[in-house]
Amino acid sequence: MEPCSCDTFVALPPATVGNRIIFGKNSDRLCDEVQEVVYFPAAVHDNPREHLQCTYIEIDQVPETYAVVLSRPAWLWGAEMGANEHGVCIGNEAVWGREEVCDEEALLGMDLVRLGLERADTAEKALNVIVDLLEKYGQGGNCSESRMVFSYHNSFLIADRNEAWILETAGKYWAAEKVREGVRNISNQLSITIKIDREHLDMRSYAKQKGWWDGKKEFDFAATYSYLDTAKMMISPGRYCEGYKLLNKHKGNITFETMMEILRDKPSGINMEGEFLTTASMVSILPQDSSLPCIHFFTGTPDPERSIFKPFIFVPNIPPLLDTSSPTFELEDPVKKKPRFQFKPDRRHPLYQKHQQALEIIDKKEEKAKTLLDNMKKLEKELFKEMESILQNKHLDVDKVVNLFPQCAKDEIRIYKSNISP
Repeated sequence: MEPCSCDTFVALPPATVGNRIIFGKNSDRLCDEVQEVVYFPAAVHDNPREHLQCTYIEIDQVPETYAVVLSRPAWLWGAEMGANEHGVCIGNEAVWGREEVCDEEALLGMDLVRLGLERADTAEKALNVIVDLLEKYGQGGNCSESRMVFSYHNSFLIADRNEAWILETAGKYWAAEKVREGVRNISNQLSITIKIDREHLDMRSYAKQKGWWDGKKEFDFAATYSYLDTAKMMISPGRYCEGYKLLNKHKGNITFETMMEILRDKPSGINMEGEFLTTASMVSILPQDSSLPCIHFFTGTPDPERSIFKPFIFVPNIPPLLDTSSPTFELEDPVKKKPRFQFKPDRRHPLYQKHQQALEIIDKKEEKAKTLLDNMKKLEKELFKEMESILQNKHLDVDKVVNLFPQCAKDEIRIYKSNISP
């Protein structure tokens, strides 16, 4: 199951610099899958009978939804990762264990990411939203844009300005761990052991009924609901352990740039290559001082080592993010027509297209590659300096920030165009 993989990280004071919580995630998906970065404004839903169409099923809508920015596979409704206007960030991972995965269409884990962000203004409230929806609608359905069904259970890392939560699921059963300080990461395995701060009411009795737990020894969620030897979890080879080591290596000095370095790390396997690769990345700065803005960086393109982290800040009247939004196919979309996935449309957005052309140059033309990569790094460094200045000076130019992410995407495209031309 290792090929389908992601890694999500969080660092909290005192592991970080400047009283900030730093969130990061690599989304590792099939190499030809396009990930878009999209914004949805806050909304009021007056009709109490209104339903919401998620990727596969309809659910009840709520009276109010918050503004969100999402990095998502372009074919589905939910998201791999994202943030909302209240500084809540969520990333999810595929996990497997003893509980059988359901192929029947329900809510995808990625739908639950978006729903948690749209409906909650703190990390713990987002956890509540996800587990309530899990109980009511269940999780299941094809998680890839393919006729070959590929399904999994989900784990989530949820963070806000004050704390983080790890939520791990097996069918409708779940356990959650609160993270108050230090570092924590999740990968494609259950990782909550004996520190369980919240849980499904029937989680232990169900495990006992299935013969996974004798009811006497100390309850270990990961050991009970999966086949892991949790005693060896921190020393066994694999991305979970490698990610933990990278976080601990920088503990006490972690900044948003440190998190980006971790996401760009190829020797550890965190920055994945091959049939499954890192198709998009996200890093967020969540200052504990609520007078400072949260800043969310997205690539919207594969391979963070050869991509630019572009900043997004929530302010009123943000325009559509056109250069990172994929084409829409409405009712003709093969995801919406049954039988599903009979063909695969071209979902490449403008930034993705130019980035792909730029990667070809990087791979084939050494001299041009150096110029291109230097220009990319220069733009990124300027953006980092500008964002740090906003946080240090406590001054936000709203008129400028409203177009921050769209302008960054245009500047990135301009770099690619200038190097693509003969």
